[in-house]
Amino acid sequence: MLIIAVGVNHRTAPVEIRERLSFSDHSLEASLARLNSYPAIEGCIILSTCNRTEIYAATRELDEGLNAIWDFLSRKSGVDISEIKNYTYAHTLYDTIRHLFRVAAGLDSMILGETQILGQVRHAYQLACQYGATNRVLNTLFQQAITVGKRVRTETGIDQNAVSISYAAVELAKQQFKDLSGRSVLVIGAGKMSELTARYLVANGVSGVIVSNRSYQRAVGLAAQFNGRAVKFDQLYQHIEEADIIISCTAASHYVVRLNDVAEAIARRRCRELMIIDIAVPRDIDPAVGQLPGVTLYDIDDLQQVVDHNLAQRKKAAVAAESIIEEELDQFMQWLSMQFVVPTIAALKQRGEEIKQKELRRALNRLGDISEHDRKVVSSLANSIVNQLLHVPVAQLKAYALTPEGHLYMKVLQNLFKLELPGEQSQGGKEPVQGNLATGR
Repeated sequence: MLIIAVGVNHRTAPVEIRERLSFSDHSLEASLARLNSYPAIEGCIILSTCNRTEIYAATRELDEGLNAIWDFLSRKSGVDISEIKNYTYAHTLYDTIRHLFRVAAGLDSMILGETQILGQVRHAYQLACQYGATNRVLNTLFQQAITVGKRVRTETGIDQNAVSISYAAVELAKQQFKDLSGRSVLVIGAGKMSELTARYLVANGVSGVIVSNRSYQRAVGLAAQFNGRAVKFDQLYQHIEEADIIISCTAASHYVVRLNDVAEAIARRRCRELMIIDIAVPRDIDPAVGQLPGVTLYDIDDLQQVVDHNLAQRKKAAVAAESIIEEELDQFMQWLSMQFVVPTIAALKQRGEEIKQKELRRALNRLGDISEHDRKVVSSLANSIVNQLLHVPVAQLKAYALTPEGHLYMKVLQNLFKLELPGEQSQGGKEPVQGNLATGR
């Protein structure tokens, strides 16, 4: 049983290709069934997010399995199979497992260490199980991948440092105020960056949201998302004194908030501290505002320094994460290698049992009328001989399963004892893929 993966992500294909290869949840049941209908596929899981679509599958024939997935994606998307191959990447056994573990750990994401992907891996696995699309090997693989994702985040803290400008703003706010519960924010501008920053602030406890924008209707729309209120742009200065935090990100070519505007508001604030985060380029806030007592002003460069520092921390954590992944990979490969030889060992023991029973009956018939005690002695002797004869080849096969020669030794044993493995008839007599049991190469 080989594990393979074919995928496409933000690095290998443009969005117009990725969207044609994406799968919605409601389409997964039929898609998984269709993919499993290919003779080469013996179980599959589809992971589909905004930045990637990946198909993980179990197969006995490497080339046939990969071609089945490419054909499936071509038929689903209407994209010629040669183009599909150009846009996708393919992994086999060892590399497939490492890739999935890195995906679950957030090491293969657009934002290093992001947390959402672990939930998406878990969701993809749960749906595949729900629709009966997986098998034992894929179940064990994805269960361990989820464990790896959790372990990496717990032991390395790779997801603890903000690496986006908007979330870095929130991190600075939390550092200054410790607890954001009950704090209020004045958001100047209603663009995407303003929306994201406001959303993160609210998620971290900010309760009062005031939005001001040149387009009053856009301000109303953004404020409604947070049960906040909108104020007209020419009146925003009257509301500075109400806010604990000001987030500004407009497209203005001049200062939107001037020194005098804030100075007047500070006089009415009764020494309450004010944090201002200017995300705009050109800047919205007069830099002189930062000199006012009780005011802390950050601009885009300050935020970028936070992001750069945090990204460096995540890269350090990623090194530790890679070590965890290699450790978990070795554990999984030991388990998987055993799965390769278990049918051969079972067939060998069955052959030994058949020979023992046949020869035992012949011996007992020749001995004629002997006591029950003597029958047990003869039977025990037969059991002991068979067990001792098989012990060494079984132990050696288990040991060799973890080496590049593992497949060779397994085939030699099968041929020497003329072993028939379960499932060979249903597979049409297909040979397992030649290669390294431990690496799939």
